[in-house]
Amino acid sequence: MALWDFFFGPPLPSGDEHAERIGPVTGIGVLGLDALASAAYGPEAALTLLIPLGAAGIAQAGPLLGLIIALLLIVYVSYRQTIAAYPSGGGSYIVARENLGVLPGLVAAAALMLDYVLVVAVGISAGVGALISAVPSLQPHTLGLGLALLALITMVNLRGVRESGLAFLLPTLAFVVLLGGVVADGLVQTWLSGGHPQPVVPPALIPAALTAVATPWLLMQAFASGCTAMTGVEAVSNGVPVFRQPTQKNAQRCLTAIIALLVFLLAGIAALCISYRVAATEPGTAGYQSVLSQMVGAIVGKGWLYAATMASVVGVLALSANTGFADFPRLCQILAQDDHLPRSFASRGRRLVFSNGILLIAVLSAVLLIACGGVTDNLIPLFAVGAFGAFTLSQAGMVVHWHRQGGARLAMLINALGALATGVTLVVVLVAKFTSGAWITLVVIPCCVLLFQQIARHYQDVGQQLRSDAPLSFDSFQPPVVVVPMGGWSRLTQRSLLYAMSLSPGAEVQAVRVALPGPPDPLAQRWNEWVEQPADQAGLPAPRLVELDSPYRRLFAPLLAHIQQLRHDQPHRPVLVVIGELVEQRWYHYFLHNQHAQVLKALLYLQAGEQVVVVSVPWNLR
Repeated sequence: MALWDFFFGPPLPSGDEHAERIGPVTGIGVLGLDALASAAYGPEAALTLLIPLGAAGIAQAGPLLGLIIALLLIVYVSYRQTIAAYPSGGGSYIVARENLGVLPGLVAAAALMLDYVLVVAVGISAGVGALISAVPSLQPHTLGLGLALLALITMVNLRGVRESGLAFLLPTLAFVVLLGGVVADGLVQTWLSGGHPQPVVPPALIPAALTAVATPWLLMQAFASGCTAMTGVEAVSNGVPVFRQPTQKNAQRCLTAIIALLVFLLAGIAALCISYRVAATEPGTAGYQSVLSQMVGAIVGKGWLYAATMASVVGVLALSANTGFADFPRLCQILAQDDHLPRSFASRGRRLVFSNGILLIAVLSAVLLIACGGVTDNLIPLFAVGAFGAFTLSQAGMVVHWHRQGGARLAMLINALGALATGVTLVVVLVAKFTSGAWITLVVIPCCVLLFQQIARHYQDVGQQLRSDAPLSFDSFQPPVVVVPMGGWSRLTQRSLLYAMSLSPGAEVQAVRVALPGPPDPLAQRWNEWVEQPADQAGLPAPRLVELDSPYRRLFAPLLAHIQQLRHDQPHRPVLVVIGELVEQRWYHYFLHNQHAQVLKALLYLQAGEQVVVVSVPWNLR
């Protein structure tokens, strides 16, 4: 088995596409990791900003997370309708493009792409950070661990959708069973104790309050941070085509399962933080413990179950990047089909996945990790901006969709409520997190939209230049002037001349040689013997030898000048340039040759004009 096949699997035929589709359970591992992992950092982000309130901050966490859960349920119902209305996938981009116009669609696409890149970079850094908090000696290797994990996730995704789903299903189930079981155990203990359970390991002491008043600004910031718990919700609607038949039903079942698990975890964590008096500790300080670590320790202690649960949290945080790998390439494919990205992104790779999109998000995430030294915590505020921007445009587009359909008033009302709720949340997040990095999205998203538009404009220009409905015309047909650049007499020269003469029998063939300073070359003296006499014996017109002077030892300039002169002297005749080139069997042998053929071809493509046609004659070296 080839090494490439060992790592990435053998190529899959196009007929296996349906076999590569997944069911709703496997879909949780492919498309739900980001949403489920947000249960680990969403409540933490909200509680961290409530630290100045001291013990009063815990009381505020319940209403804030309750509001986030209500918003989550609104978005869930809206996206179920989106899946039914647009089963081809594409989510926010498709909905916004078809109902609001191309520009809103591109804005939604840019917001989603930014969100997916952040999902990968932040998910990997969060997983590595959690690992380092357990094994502090790994701190110097933060960036290396992040890049290694990124390479591993990239390789798994290049193996295909079904294999990546199976690979990530076990960590997902472990996270759901372990953390869900601990939460359920804590809720039972809370109920049995009348709301005042005794912690096995007491959580960290709650610091004294720095302020006695929960100001609207502080609550708005906490709400905006907590909204990171909603990232990844749109992933299923964007990736509907990856599900097996019945596609829509399986996608909706997967989305329902993800939202049900997320709501249970968020509500359970909020209730347990209140009953066990778990508050956030200041990140980066001595004695820091995450909210989940304190909560799990308070419920089950610090034994093997604690270690297994926290290990599952670390695994899901690190693997939550897979959601970006699942949806980003598919979004790139749809954009490429609409000519807003290079068309190569619409092609499936050897394992029936959109390999170019997978590689692109891997490269962008690697750049982000390297730029941030593997620590991307400061980029978390950008999560909610991209996600809620896409949410809002999608829901607004669905309102227009139902209005056009007519008669679906309840569905239109649900989407209108979703658009209003997510739109207000987007404004809150932008205001609350503007100075924390949200302003970056106001630069990145317009730049992406501009890039999409420029790519589409290029394809339109190319299409207009190449478009023709006219039949083939021979009115101006002229045999070409064939030019064969040559350095000396060789088998490659012979083959090139023979090929040039066969292309256009009876046409003018010129063998052009640039005379450089050095020992005299016998080519001119023996041209009659080597070329003219054999051509006469075969009854063919002999190629004419043209020698060009080059007093400054330039090779390409005289050739280009001669070809331009031919164009000027015979403007209605095409000029055919036949270039012989060596083909090596080993890639490193190319460094041993001067590559004049490649340079000359490039110069002709850029400078010669449309009248000049370039033909390569390869000589395969043994």
